Amino acid sequence: MTSPRARLLPAVSILLPAASVLLLACAASAQAADAENEDNVTGKLGGRLHWDIADFDNDTRGAPNANDSDLRALWLDLSGKFYGLNYKLEADFSGDEVLAKDVYVSKKFAPGTLTVGQFKQYFSLDDRISSNHMTFIERSYLVQNLAPTYRLGAAWLTARDGYTVGGSIYSLESIDVWQTEGLAVAARGTYAPWREEGKVLHFGLSLAHEDYDHPGADGASALRIRPRPAGIFSDNSRVTLADFSQGRDTRVDKYSLELAAVKGPWTFQGEAGGARFDDGQQEARLSTGYAQVAWMLTGEVRPYDAKAGRFGRINPQGRAGAWELALRYDTISGRQRPDGEPLLRDVQVSSLTAGVNWYPRPHLRLMLNWIDSRNRDRLQDLTLDRTRALVGRVQIDF
Repeated sequence: MTSPRARLLPAVSILLPAASVLLLACAASAQAADAENEDNVTGKLGGRLHWDIADFDNDTRGAPNANDSDLRALWLDLSGKFYGLNYKLEADFSGDEVLAKDVYVSKKFAPGTLTVGQFKQYFSLDDRISSNHMTFIERSYLVQNLAPTYRLGAAWLTARDGYTVGGSIYSLESIDVWQTEGLAVAARGTYAPWREEGKVLHFGLSLAHEDYDHPGADGASALRIRPRPAGIFSDNSRVTLADFSQGRDTRVDKYSLELAAVKGPWTFQGEAGGARFDDGQQEARLSTGYAQVAWMLTGEVRPYDAKAGRFGRINPQGRAGAWELALRYDTISGRQRPDGEPLLRDVQVSSLTAGVNWYPRPHLRLMLNWIDSRNRDRLQDLTLDRTRALVGRVQIDF
C-alpha cells in the first residue's frame, strides 16, 4: 500500500518549484511594468527583545525547578518589496546559535496570496497572534505541543469580507532543525460575523495531517510530547504524554476549534483541540484546550485583524499607559496504548495563570504572570508534581 508520505511527496515536489517559477515570472512582469517606479525595492528593519525571569515555588515531588532569567528573544528582521514580490528575513540571536524564523517571499494576486519559504503554518488562533501582542507570557499548551510553527513549504491565503481561508503543504523540517523528517498539510479557516471596534465575534477551525519518517532512528528527531507546565524554565516538571520514537513511520492528525470575542475593554478567547498519533503498532490521543479572559482597566479595546483572523497591538490612550488583567485555565492530556493492550500512560497537565500587563508605550510592555500548574497520572490517580511560578517579562519591539 502506498504510504501517505509517498502520496504527498509528488505534490510537494511539483508545487514548490511551480510556485517558485510563478513568483519569479510575476517578479519579472512587475519589473517590466514598474521599471520607472522608484519603489521597486524597499526595506524596513524591525525587531523585538524579550527578557524573561522566573521564581519557582516547588513542592517536594520530583526535581525542583531553579529560579532563572534569560534573554528569551532577540529578533531582527528585514521586510519589504522586491520588484513585485514581498519578502521577509527574520532571525533570533538570543541563544548560542542564530535561529531562522520567517524567511520567505510572497506575491499577492486578486484571489489571494502565495507564500514560499519558511513561515508559520496556518494553525490555531493562539499561534497566529504575534508574541508581541499575546496576552500571556507563555502560549497555550495547545500551541506549545501541537502547532507546526515555522516550517518550510508553500501556502495560499484568501481573505475576504469577514472570513479567511489558508492552507499549506510543508516539510516537517525547518532551516535549523533538519533532523525532523516528513511531510504535512495544514489548513485554517476563520469567520467573524461581528468585526467592528469594540465588538468582535470570531470562529475558527484548524486541521493538520503530518507524516513523520522513522522518528528516533537513522538520525531523525524523536517524536515526544512533553509540556513545560509552568513556563520555559520549568524543564524539571515535564512529563511525557506521548512517545513515538521507536523508528516507525508515524501519522499524526490534529485539529483546533477557535472561539473569541471582544466587548469593549473585555476580550474572551478559547480553543479546544486534539491529536491522534499512530505508528502501526500503538496509538495515542491528545486532548487539549484553554479558556481565557482579559480586561483593559484603562478602557482600551483590543484590535482585531479580519484579514488574518487574529488580534493585534494594544495602543495605550492615557499618559500613564494601559493596564490589563487576565486569567487563563489551560489543560492537556495524553493517553497512549499499544494495539490490543491496556493503556500504557494516561497523564494530564493543567494550569491556572493570572496576569497583569502594563503598556507604557505602544512598543513597550511589562508583564507579570502567576502560574499554578499540576501534573497527574490518571492511571494511578496520583499527583506527580505541583509547581507554582512567578514569571515576568520586559518586552520592547520596533
